[in-house]
Amino acid sequence: MTFDPVLLAVIQNGLRQVATEMDLVHEKTSFSPVISEGLDRANGIYHRDTGEVITQGETGLPSFIGVMQFSAQHIIRLRPNLDEGDIIIVNDPYLGGTHLMDVRMVAPFHYRGRLWCYLSNVGHWSDVGGMVPGGFTSTATEIQQEGLRIPPVKIQRRGVIDQDIVDFVMSNVRVPEERLGDLKAQLGALKVGARRLTALLDRYGADTVEAVIDELKVRSERLMRAHIETVPDGTYTATVYNDSDGVVFEKLAIRLQMTVSGSDLTFSFAGSSPPCKGPMNCPADLATAGIYVAIKHVFPDVPINAGCFAPIAVERPVGTFLDARYPRPCAGAAAEVCQRVMESVFGAMGQAMPERMFAAPFGTSGNFSLGGYDPAEDRRYIMYMFSGGGYGGWPEGDGLTNGCSTLSIAKTQPIEILEQHFPVLYQEYALRENSAGPGRYRGGFGLNYRVQLLRGEAKASFVMDHGVTGPAGLLGGEPGGTLAIEVSQGGKVVLPPHVSKGDGYPLEPGDWVQVRTPGGGGYGLASEREPRAIAHDIARGYISSKAAEADYGQTGGPAATSRAT
Repeated sequence: MTFDPVLLAVIQNGLRQVATEMDLVHEKTSFSPVISEGLDRANGIYHRDTGEVITQGETGLPSFIGVMQFSAQHIIRLRPNLDEGDIIIVNDPYLGGTHLMDVRMVAPFHYRGRLWCYLSNVGHWSDVGGMVPGGFTSTATEIQQEGLRIPPVKIQRRGVIDQDIVDFVMSNVRVPEERLGDLKAQLGALKVGARRLTALLDRYGADTVEAVIDELKVRSERLMRAHIETVPDGTYTATVYNDSDGVVFEKLAIRLQMTVSGSDLTFSFAGSSPPCKGPMNCPADLATAGIYVAIKHVFPDVPINAGCFAPIAVERPVGTFLDARYPRPCAGAAAEVCQRVMESVFGAMGQAMPERMFAAPFGTSGNFSLGGYDPAEDRRYIMYMFSGGGYGGWPEGDGLTNGCSTLSIAKTQPIEILEQHFPVLYQEYALRENSAGPGRYRGGFGLNYRVQLLRGEAKASFVMDHGVTGPAGLLGGEPGGTLAIEVSQGGKVVLPPHVSKGDGYPLEPGDWVQVRTPGGGGYGLASEREPRAIAHDIARGYISSKAAEADYGQTGGPAATSRAT
């Protein structure tokens, strides 16, 4: 079938606009700042038979591309006879999920009496119960300790909300009025998507739109295969580590083997660490999604749909912590393990074509939760924050400073908004001096912030990473600085035993938490960096004179302490 290129582009953008408008409705009507300001959510359209992704909103989190597709496939398998007006709610990590805080909704979309596709979205709820406020417990040893696990059940039946399900969920979460607002925002986004998609089909015809979707899938696959063919054939390996599982202080190894054969990519995690006791187990679908997003970082111009991922085969990592099975806890999977999966792909690609790749990014979302009671407002609250860090240097320049995590385009909520919503004061919020990995092109810089509790009582929890080893450099570049956390309780400063993980730290007014996020790895030898670039960094206060001398004034390795301050 021959397609008019204008019509093809119009329908492609029309489908994307449907999902993007769902994103906007979801964002603007949510109650919690993590969605309304941080944009920790995604919306998309999925195939009625295969569950494959047709399109996703432009501002949705990339990491949700794969898992929402897998989630739709599980719903099709488990709930095959949904009626028009039904909506499924689910947060089970083992069914195409991430962690319990990411709550997904799936709605069958009917056009002229026929099931045409599925609309779906996901939003990060700031709390779903569990042993610590916010759900980011670092010491859970079973999924039940992390919060309420919701199987695929109908939150709406033939257009009518099931109040029994709503009441059940709200009775098991902290701050239910905020969670109810987030729930209704997701329902509203699905309704808007249905209206906009109906208008698109009315205008261009269902048969024409379906034919365009098939063509777009073919074209995405063709473009992705063309990119893969530029990668030299061979087998490339990379090993990266998570700091620990939060319970046993031992590193978790991700051992990746990437095989390039013509236009096909095959990935295996054989030999990675076995399932762990703590909450760093990762569902296999999420590990696969991490590979998808990493490849999109390498080849960003391929339009997102199922064809984009058709050339990619991933062997299920059976017997490893990347194949979480019930009842393994998963709180750290989405933001921390998934990013390390991506880092392993970057490392393998860096071997295959270093002249086109970049050094490792900071690789942690810096998950920080603060839950407590505010006496001035007479209310309980949950504050959830994620933070940025440095990206790796690359062949054309220095790495991005204070960028968002590699698995998302979510942004740190404005500290002014957080101070408005919660009884906290940010005493410091600045770039982290000396955190960039040295190289011909240095990495980007991390973030340094300190947040103080002003009143009431609270508990702090954090699940972060890259506190033991810094993000790796490429082509002789040096690692970026490692993550560091300090907690002040009653004037006494304590360090988490697991460096980057800890939960249930009680805080009183005046206590604070300080977080220093990693910088990106350097690209190329530090001795090759231009002196004027070093002088510029010193003049701007990015690096100290002492660090510049240690990192760039000699041909040997840099002083490790110069990037850990």
